[in-house]
Amino acid sequence: MPKRLLVVGSINLDLVASSKRIPLPGETVSGNTFNTFPGGKGANQAVAAGKLGALVSMIGRIGNDAFGTQLRASLEAASVDTKAVEVVPTSSGIALITTAEDGQNAIVVVPGANRALSPRELEKHLDVIRDAGIILAQLEIPLETIEYLATIAKRENIPLMLDPAPARELPASLLASVDWLTPNETETQTLLQRAGSELRSENVKDAAQQLLSKGCRNVLLKLGDRGCYVALGTGEHTLIPAYRVKAVDTTAAGDAFNGAFATAMVRGSGAVASVKFAAAVAAISVTRHGAQPSMPTQAEVEAFLRDAKTA
Repeated sequence: MPKRLLVVGSINLDLVASSKRIPLPGETVSGNTFNTFPGGKGANQAVAAGKLGALVSMIGRIGNDAFGTQLRASLEAASVDTKAVEVVPTSSGIALITTAEDGQNAIVVVPGANRALSPRELEKHLDVIRDAGIILAQLEIPLETIEYLATIAKRENIPLMLDPAPARELPASLLASVDWLTPNETETQTLLQRAGSELRSENVKDAAQQLLSKGCRNVLLKLGDRGCYVALGTGEHTLIPAYRVKAVDTTAAGDAFNGAFATAMVRGSGAVASVKFAAAVAAISVTRHGAQPSMPTQAEVEAFLRDAKTA
């Protein structure tokens, strides 16, 4: 029987405005539509895995407002166990998102209740952590909590998958505790202290190798429509091409990928096969609007793969 996934991370409500393009600094543009969607990188990854049929638990915090009730309901609708999702006396986390017609987005996150997820809160849920076959984490909760989670995962011999987003530099001790590091291009350049520079195709292998040299065991470098560069601690390096789709909203594509990769891994798939499955899930997600509503089911992924073509 597949093991349970555990997601430790953020739970937000996404406030999404669409416009022809993302405004420049100081510019006002006319919008087309406005919607609200359950989101947060942690919750998105939990829902992605849950909709694929994985056994998923989540540790997180929501506010004592109407948003919190809505956010818990969305997790439970995807069969995510929310016993370790507690209510705190503050506002729930929110994300202000602008999406453009070409599928690009710009996001501002206000953590709210997510700030209350402290190392001490993890101690309250050690039984949930110990039941996990893999742990997924991101950087929308306090860094000290992520560092403490990494020490628990290492002590309990549970693989830790870290999505280093939002982009920031990370301590060497944390990176050395990560089994699967999954940065996108921006996050890769930040981790390598090259923020603002472009990650060219000819530099991808070197970048992945440098991340491995920082101590993490495996790197999955997410390159958008260029695919995913897989760099394993065993020495295997390979580029998995992206699937060809027409993107309408790239919000949470990386979360879809992470949730799907972890799902495939606990089902017993190898790393490369898991990346190919995750790439399909991410490809489907960008053809739909919203974060959690864009996540496909297992049946939808299987149907997609029957006719899918890579870039």
